[in-house]
Amino acid sequence: MACNDSRALLSGEQLIYVITVPLSTSIILANLVIILGIAWNRQLHNTTNYFFLSLLVADLCTGMALPFIPWMGLNRELSFSSCLLAHVFPNFLFLAFLFNLVMVHYERYICIVSPLHYSSLWMHRSFPLALLVVWAPPLLFASLPAFGWNNWTGPDWNSCCADSRVTPLRNCSTNGTTCCSYRRVFPNAFIYLEVYGLVLPAILTVAGMMGRVLWITRGQLKDICRLHRSVERGSHASDREQRLNLRYARCVLAVSLTFLTCWVPYIIYMHVCVAFLLSETKWSSTTHIVLSCTGIGSMAVVPLVLGLANRQYTEPAYKVLQKLRDRWRRRMQESEEIAL
Repeated sequence: MACNDSRALLSGEQLIYVITVPLSTSIILANLVIILGIAWNRQLHNTTNYFFLSLLVADLCTGMALPFIPWMGLNRELSFSSCLLAHVFPNFLFLAFLFNLVMVHYERYICIVSPLHYSSLWMHRSFPLALLVVWAPPLLFASLPAFGWNNWTGPDWNSCCADSRVTPLRNCSTNGTTCCSYRRVFPNAFIYLEVYGLVLPAILTVAGMMGRVLWITRGQLKDICRLHRSVERGSHASDREQRLNLRYARCVLAVSLTFLTCWVPYIIYMHVCVAFLLSETKWSSTTHIVLSCTGIGSMAVVPLVLGLANRQYTEPAYKVLQKLRDRWRRRMQESEEIAL
């Protein structure tokens, strides 16, 4: 039995690293490219891009913590302080990322819905306060288990490692003071409050703002086409109108695909976790690892889609790559001339 548990643990560790290391590396590198692009371009040094820069920093931290997130669902032998740190800190980074994402969407939503009042927003008049709003509440909420809202001294945890929902670790002991599990750190009420009081409303808010922006864009596009027809005095759609409609259709398709690709996997992972928590049934470590990695990883891609789609953010990196390519071509030409 111990041999089988060790093999299961080894395969679980390998699966975590195989999935998370490439994904985490890609997220970190892409965020660094966009961050450096904003830092090098002085024209981008404004409040709007500062909010996006804060989001990129939160996404960068989430990418760095990604390899440790699947371990939150596995039982380990850790002290009380280490167990709290292993669960509270990744949860804080995730909530900070979510708050920053909502703030960025809200700032751009107001820019489109109410452009006349855009410059007078409280977040523009007091940027440090807005920055505090998106970082302090996640820290306070994620730290609640450290202030006493936990199950560390709750039920009998002597069977924590033996009766686990996931494959136990090889160093997992039956000592109730060292068995670290997410159930000991996060009470059920805390999990429900975070999922249905913070995470799900934030996702629905972002989706609602995106839908509202697309609806406003559609109305403005109709007005443009109507004015164009009145000027051209034609009853049929011109080529310019068709190009505008095609561009709008591509925009809707891009937004829909981004939501389906980035948000739906995390929503599935979130509800599957809550369903297993309610049913109190065992589930394999492989299922937990795959769902957690794909769910959190896909959600962390959202800022990268927003950043890489803006040429101003990626222009410095593109220029560097172009210089490197030109140098490589010159060296190849010189080597060919020497060979001849």
